[in-house]
Amino acid sequence: MPRKILIVEDNANNRRLFSDILTFHDYEVSEAIDGQDGVDQARKLMPDLILMDIQMPGMDGLTAGSILKGDPATACLKIIALTSFAMQGDREKFLEAGFDGYLSKPINTRELPEQIKQWMDGGEAILNRVEMA
Repeated sequence: MPRKILIVEDNANNRRLFSDILTFHDYEVSEAIDGQDGVDQARKLMPDLILMDIQMPGMDGLTAGSILKGDPATACLKIIALTSFAMQGDREKFLEAGFDGYLSKPINTRELPEQIKQWMDGGEAILNRVEMA
């Protein structure tokens, strides 16, 4: 059975890019267009991994992630923060907020499947540690 990934991203081009790459690598992909939709979809689908954009209109990714991590029914979900505003200390900020990992945009499309696999297998993506060092 394919592993499920929920992409929570307000930019349609980014959603399509992530979806196409992950579908090609045999993941079952669902999409949400903002934080509230992401929370609703996560509760319904209980995906193996969530890629959560941080900067979205309405409910942002930090709020959506906090809601999911604060709910005993969804606290176990793995949530990876996605941001295009990578700043010193962001990784630590997202991990302290309960996220399981951090990925800065633009993403490396060749490395994304391996990063996803590492997170799915319970580890932190090695490439992320190198990026933020």
